[in-house]
Amino acid sequence: MTAFTLASPDIPSGGSIDPRFEFDGFGCTGQNQSPALQWSGAPAGTRSFALTVYDPDAPTGSGWWHWFVVDLPATATQLAADAGAKGGAKLPAPARQIRNDYGVLAWGGMCPPPGDKPHRYIFTVHALSVERLDIPDDATAALAGFMVNAHTLAKAQFTSTYGRA
Repeated sequence: MTAFTLASPDIPSGGSIDPRFEFDGFGCTGQNQSPALQWSGAPAGTRSFALTVYDPDAPTGSGWWHWFVVDLPATATQLAADAGAKGGAKLPAPARQIRNDYGVLAWGGMCPPPGDKPHRYIFTVHALSVERLDIPDDATAALAGFMVNAHTLAKAQFTSTYGRA
C-alpha cells in the first residue's frame, strides 16, 4: 500500500516558512500567497479532498484557520502557488474555500504576534468518502472541520514553523 503523503516545494516539512507567505495586514507585510502543495497515495474510495492550514499556537484559545478548501476533486493531486487567491478561480472546479479566521474566503498567510516563539503551521489534506460536503458556502471553519472529520478516509500532513521578531 502506498503511503498517503503531502508535501510542498515551497515549504520544507519541519522547517521554517519563507516570509513571502506571510499575511499582508495586521502589521505583517508578506505577499499573502498560498504555497504550492502536492499529495499522492490517497486510499481507494477517495471521492474528494479537503485541505486545511491551521496554527494551534495562535493566542486565541482555539487556534487559527489560515486556509480551508473543500470539494477538491478526487483527481486532484496538487495546488499551484497562489491557488488560495480570493475568488477561488485558481482552484480546480468544484473546489471552494471556507472563510478563514481573517474572515475571508481565501488563503490567509502567517502573522504570529511579534516576539512569540515560532508558531506551528499544520498543513493537512484529507481524503474524503463524499464528492461534496453538505455545508453552506458561508460555513464556519468549525462546521467544515466537523464535516471533514466525519468523512475522512485518511489524512496526510506536515508541520512547519514561522515567527516574527
